[in-house]
Amino acid sequence: MAQQLFDNGTLYQGDALSILRELPGDVVDLVLTDPPYSSGGLNLSARQVNPAAKYQNTGTRRVYPPMLGDLKDQRSFVMWASLWLGECWRLARAGASCLVFSDWRQLPALTDAIQAAGWAWKGIIVWHKPNARPSLGSFRHDAEFVIHGVKDRMQTHSHQCLPGVFTYAMDPRQKVHLTAKPVRLVKDLLAVSPEGATVLDPFLGGGTTAMACLETGRRFIGVELSTEYAALAAARIRAAEEALKN
Repeated sequence: MAQQLFDNGTLYQGDALSILRELPGDVVDLVLTDPPYSSGGLNLSARQVNPAAKYQNTGTRRVYPPMLGDLKDQRSFVMWASLWLGECWRLARAGASCLVFSDWRQLPALTDAIQAAGWAWKGIIVWHKPNARPSLGSFRHDAEFVIHGVKDRMQTHSHQCLPGVFTYAMDPRQKVHLTAKPVRLVKDLLAVSPEGATVLDPFLGGGTTAMACLETGRRFIGVELSTEYAALAAARIRAAEEALKN
């Protein structure tokens, strides 16, 4: 498997499930990831449309590298998610949290999968997106969700009372991935882990989790299937490391 080393972590390029199976257990303090949702439609044919058409407004066609692994039907999605979440459970230390992004369509499937993998379900965090696209005559889809699970009994690492709702707009100028999340949001979510924690992201995409770890003094283990996104994430991380040294 292709591997790149950085000052604060490691990036593997390849299939998440295959790579996770090769890593030693009990090594990470937090799993934080944004897997392909395989949603964006109410039936299989709609979900299998090009993600650029599913997840972008008409007329806003900034070109991103292709998203891989976003074409699963509901049954295969639950089975697949249960498998990689089970490997994440094995890699996590006792007391570690698992935070997994989801949209409303896959929320029931992922809450089932995270529990099937062995995690104790602790709740759901809301990401409110004030600049989400409108839905004429219906309710605005201006939220995504983060499912929170814990391995064994949760350990407290902060004296803060963390909120259950985070409001952050996604600045299109800062997006390097079609479904990127704001770095500030991920930094806030990292507060559930200890200082200096090792954070696992099996679907690193454009490197947002790695960037948030770099900015908060944490280490990351990232996996990305796409060679294009792995290269993009690596360049982004190296540039940020150089900026910190200067």
